[in-house]
Amino acid sequence: MNDRMSLGTDAARQLATTTKTTPQMRGITPRYLLRALPWVDVESGVFRVNRRRSYVLGDDRISTFTDGDDTRVIPGDLRELPYLRGADDSLLAELAAEFTTVPFEAGQMLTESADMTDRLVVIAQGRAEKRANGRYGEDALLEVIGDGQFFDLDAWTRSAPMPYRVKALTPGVALCLDRAALSRLHDRDAGIREAMAAYLATNGVRPGAEVPVDLAAGHSGEPDLPATYVDYEDAPREYHMTLAQTVLRVHTRVSDLYNGPIDQTRAQANLTAHALRERQEASILNHPEFGLFHNVAPGQRVQARHGSPTPDDLDELLTRVWKQPAYFLAHPRAIAAFGRECTRRGVPPVIDTSFGSPLLTWRGVPLLPSDKVRFSGGSGFGTTEILLMRVGEAEQGVVGLRPSGVADEVEPGLAMRNMGVDQKGITSYLMTAYFNAAVLVEDALAVLQNVEVNNYHDYA
Repeated sequence: MNDRMSLGTDAARQLATTTKTTPQMRGITPRYLLRALPWVDVESGVFRVNRRRSYVLGDDRISTFTDGDDTRVIPGDLRELPYLRGADDSLLAELAAEFTTVPFEAGQMLTESADMTDRLVVIAQGRAEKRANGRYGEDALLEVIGDGQFFDLDAWTRSAPMPYRVKALTPGVALCLDRAALSRLHDRDAGIREAMAAYLATNGVRPGAEVPVDLAAGHSGEPDLPATYVDYEDAPREYHMTLAQTVLRVHTRVSDLYNGPIDQTRAQANLTAHALRERQEASILNHPEFGLFHNVAPGQRVQARHGSPTPDDLDELLTRVWKQPAYFLAHPRAIAAFGRECTRRGVPPVIDTSFGSPLLTWRGVPLLPSDKVRFSGGSGFGTTEILLMRVGEAEQGVVGLRPSGVADEVEPGLAMRNMGVDQKGITSYLMTAYFNAAVLVEDALAVLQNVEVNNYHDYA
């Protein structure tokens, strides 16, 4: 027996219209990098960056690997030493075998200033700091070095005194090469002798520096004016369009029968476009060829001195990109770690609104969060990096690249092409995002490396 006196809600809902959302997707992020980059429309599909001629530049790192309990140098990476760039693989393998492993502890002196440099030291794992006495006797920090960096090439090559002292900040492992091993190669290989002589003749010209333009300045007498010209790179770098791509499939009966009030094809295409854009941002940051983290010049890399990102570390980045710095970019956990260090020091960063969101800033430069910034050694538990960049063509910064126009374009650089209906009644759409990013001048990018994010402070 039914005791109800009115229509039940469950039955009534059968006559009601449901208010619904468009499909939601957790993987959608603000994609601040794509919004921050100025975009250049590339008509030919290729973007060439013409630069002044520079002295030859590598990545200033000698890579190592672990074989059981042994740590060894990768022979090919010894070409980071300028006079070994043309050396045979067999000679490099012979030299790599001469390295010896030296573990060190935090606080240990790895070398003293004024010591005769009889060995080249490669930091395989750990961090150390270079220090020297300043002009007025003060203790001056020159640089923090980390994995893959080495010291001191110039003093080792010339068998000269060390110009600074090196102290370990963390436990680690170093690989050392006696100068006698280089001398043996020098004595028996004419090519290495000539390359070393050319290196010594440069008298410490900074690798990566532009070839100078001869000029005269002054307002006295009638001096002979120098003649000059500006030389260009013989093989300027060219950026080709890369892509993120997929095939979207929608059954015709779905798009025919269930297409209101939300267009099924449009909803599917919208979520797929978001996924392509997310992949686009990840590639611009991390692609091994053109990714921004892989295109930072050696002199633009900074090691976090204490692991956690501090105001001093970000200030050091600003000394590398001091010409119109635009944005820091970091993982949200790295930004939170920086905020904790600022709070601990009593210098909370200013909050500013950019792209419609409240963002931390440092020295007026916004810190853009991106979950595409990777961790090494485990997501969230290893170390990460913080990028600082200048943007724009006029500023000789970083620019995004996209084709000026493609067929079936639904967004700039993103096409959706109908591939037809198959015998199962499924319509296929080829969705493609074309893009790339270019660093116009090396000092448009700098990176803080080996950033730790798991340090918390007890304020009680």
